[in-house]
Amino acid sequence: MITLALALLGLATVCFGFRTLAGPTLTDRMTGVNGMLIAGMAGVVVHAVDTGNGAFLPVLVVVGLVGFVGPA
Repeated sequence: MITLALALLGLATVCFGFRTLAGPTLTDRMTGVNGMLIAGMAGVVVHAVDTGNGAFLPVLVVVGLVGFVGPA
């Protein structure tokens, strides 16, 4: 199940990367970058659940806040 979740998050990251590169407007590009950020964060969370090691979870809070405030 963990492998499936990571594979789907990888697929989502590739799709958001395509949106970032192909997006004709700045809004499309920002949506793609934010989507890749969220998919990457979700991948770290899935890995933390799989290993039982939550050492990077506080870092995700900071990255989430920077990602949220960054485009504003």
